[in-house]
Amino acid sequence: MRVFIGLGTNLGNREANLRLGIAKLSRIMTGVRISSIRETEAVGPSQPAYLNGALEGDTDFSPSCLLHVLKTIEYDLGRRQAPRWTARPLDLDILFYGSKIIQTPDLCIPHPEMHHRRFVLEPLDELDGNLVHPLLRKTIKDLLGELK
Repeated sequence: MRVFIGLGTNLGNREANLRLGIAKLSRIMTGVRISSIRETEAVGPSQPAYLNGALEGDTDFSPSCLLHVLKTIEYDLGRRQAPRWTARPLDLDILFYGSKIIQTPDLCIPHPEMHHRRFVLEPLDELDGNLVHPLLRKTIKDLLGELK
């Protein structure tokens, strides 16, 4: 299944955190492509700036299994349970899993806030601006245009 994963880090050696996270994802996915990485202001309380990007690839993991793998990678790179919107060494979010729509207490796909966030839409546009959001029925390019 073709998936898109949001990448973010604002704690520790941000570049190294992203490289390690991407390397781990590249071992479990095929056809991996990575957007350019950009520095962005944090959402929420005052904290260091983020490095953000997106990764596209194919996986045989189910959505829940992929979520578990992402959480394990985050943990391996130092992320621990903390209040929402706090600084973190690595943040990996499933943005799209094919065109599936999943809404459970543990997992929402597509990511529920992505269409409001330039730091998510710009990297997605770079990878595939014609990708259609299955709930909003708009392309990434259109969603990004609505923010400008």
